[in-house]
Amino acid sequence: MRKLRSYLILICAAAAGATVLWFALNKNTVVVNDYGIISRMPGIRPDYTGTVIPPNISPLNFMVTEPGTRYLVKIYSGAGESIDVFSKTGKIKIPLRRWRSLLNTNRGGQLFFDVYVKNKDGIRSTGSQPEGWRRYETITNTIAKEDIDSYLVYRFMKPIFSWWNSIGIYQRNLENYENKVVLHGTSFTYGCLNCHTFLNNTPDYMTLGIRSPAYGSTTLLAHDGKAHKLGAKFSYTSWHPSGRLVTYSMNKVRMFFHKTTMEIRDVIDLDSAICYYTVGSQKIKTIPELSEKDRLETYPTWSPDGRYLYFCSAPILWTDRDKLPLERYNEVKYDLRRISYNVETDEWGQPETVLSVKETGMSILCPRISPDGRFMVFCMCKYGCFPVFQPSSDLYLMDLKTGKYDKLPINSKYSESWHSFSSNSRWLTFSSKKQDGLFTRTYFSYIDENGRAYKPFILPQKDPTYYDSLLQTYSVPELITRPVDVSKAALARAVRGPAEISPDIPITGATPTAGHAEDAWQSRE
Repeated sequence: MRKLRSYLILICAAAAGATVLWFALNKNTVVVNDYGIISRMPGIRPDYTGTVIPPNISPLNFMVTEPGTRYLVKIYSGAGESIDVFSKTGKIKIPLRRWRSLLNTNRGGQLFFDVYVKNKDGIRSTGSQPEGWRRYETITNTIAKEDIDSYLVYRFMKPIFSWWNSIGIYQRNLENYENKVVLHGTSFTYGCLNCHTFLNNTPDYMTLGIRSPAYGSTTLLAHDGKAHKLGAKFSYTSWHPSGRLVTYSMNKVRMFFHKTTMEIRDVIDLDSAICYYTVGSQKIKTIPELSEKDRLETYPTWSPDGRYLYFCSAPILWTDRDKLPLERYNEVKYDLRRISYNVETDEWGQPETVLSVKETGMSILCPRISPDGRFMVFCMCKYGCFPVFQPSSDLYLMDLKTGKYDKLPINSKYSESWHSFSSNSRWLTFSSKKQDGLFTRTYFSYIDENGRAYKPFILPQKDPTYYDSLLQTYSVPELITRPVDVSKAALARAVRGPAEISPDIPITGATPTAGHAEDAWQSRE
């Protein structure tokens, strides 16, 4: 009898264990057959609704902001296995492997989110509801056919203006949430990093600007896994598509402050000019047409065929270059120009105006051309040279075949700036303060072959509440096809070491003193 009782106890224990195991394995499986219908979209944060997403993007984790005690989101498309995500808090974290499979299977199709929320009081508006569940209108997004470049390189920092502290260049794998440091200012006595630039959306050649009280203002050149220190400070930089030269601006810049405007910071170029560094000869050159004494030249960018250098140019309106704020500073507006170039003979043509201030009434800045050569995106704001500090700054797209341009529908009432294209020309990444008007965040927008831009979405994060309390900024986003292949240790050693290449620098009013750190004037959000 005792043996029989022991067997029964073991059998019951095994059955109970199996039941616990079954529920453990199925704790995220929820079947909702009875629910009320809410005839509106659910509130979610970030806003991942009605947009176009890359088929290789990391999961768009989000927070359901509707009040409730239980949450269920069903994710599905035209083919493949659907995904059910259950949550007690409203945080929806989507499993990576299943997400990848669903998106890849349905390239070019639609992606649906059905959101269910359980009422706190178990009552719906149409009557008694035993389970208290309600279902909202389906969220619909589109999965693009074209991938986005797998890596994003960006600057991450606090919105400071006079103290170099905790500034870093990072690379994010857009296919998951992996984030790595490319180089951090703590590697060289809390120095400053800016103006990271790549050749043709690849890390084959990279330049990176450095400012450090201990090691001076300089530029790192990375190639084939090695880092070299140049004895010159590059500002806004663009590689010629051949890789044989890199063009950059030299800017004498100062910051000042307003008292009552929403954005109290302002930046102005006291002087600027454009130079170019030839990789083979290790020489720096300029020409009179790119370094006029009575004009400001900045923001160079190459056409994909390498035949034209586009840049921004404005007249100098002041006589005293040391007085701040400068006289007529709020009248400074930049034209968009271009100049032809022959890389085989190193010969330049004459500048021509592509779009003038007389036509727009605005300052034209930061031109970037899609790799297929079809479109140019640029900023326009009321005045000045630094769009991230201009709430009026918006993004515009020009069809380079026709010369027609329009304001993009992806803009907000706050500043849009710092933008770049993917290698296939279908994705635009940019910095925007649209979230709160204070901090720049990285957004993406799909640009189709006709130049139509679709609703942007913010850089996805593993924790959907990540941006709610983030007091740092993302800026200068650059898309590349594979990770940076030089180590952060090699880059740091190059900064701390002597300059391996000391090219001759043409002397202009914008030329910084060699070997000395520039004033801490620029946060470059």
